[in-house]
Amino acid sequence: MYMIKVLLADDQELIRESLGFVLGAQGDITVVGMAKNGREAIELVRSEKPDVVLMDIRMPEVDGVECTRLIKSAHPNIKVIVLTTFDDDEYVFNALRFGASGYLLKGVSVADLTNAVREVVRGGSIIAPDVASKALEMFARMAKGNLTIGVDEKQTEELQDNEAAYQGQIDALHRELSETAQNADSTDKL
Repeated sequence: MYMIKVLLADDQELIRESLGFVLGAQGDITVVGMAKNGREAIELVRSEKPDVVLMDIRMPEVDGVECTRLIKSAHPNIKVIVLTTFDDDEYVFNALRFGASGYLLKGVSVADLTNAVREVVRGGSIIAPDVASKALEMFARMAKGNLTIGVDEKQTEELQDNEAAYQGQIDALHRELSETAQNADSTDKL
């Protein structure tokens, strides 16, 4: 039987240990590491290569949203389930935007949590019903154009850097196409 490797990232020791106990009791899930902050989570992801990371949002050093972004950009196959007490729109949106496969509140039952881990490994997504309702409302407002998403200075810089990089690629492609067209015109005249 395949064992699902789970990494726990939460700054509260009691939560980490409790989750470790509950998940370790499952026949198909093994806990490969426990991180008390986002920096440790990133280091453990590199060394342990878990299938799933259960991620708290508010952690010291690197928060769960940024940690999700970093993990998913470096390891796109690793699944991240946000497990938190916060259902704030911005946290939900950013966690999902950066690739979280699930967003659950800490009041979730053991059965729902373990089923969520199994579901994301199968390629599915899990969102707590209360959070799903908020997410649907938020996306509906976005579709109607009545929602703006707050972007901080760091995100603005990243967007500008990406825009500049893409513009450079587009300019290079235009030059290449132009040269190809000029070469084709020269060949046609011969």
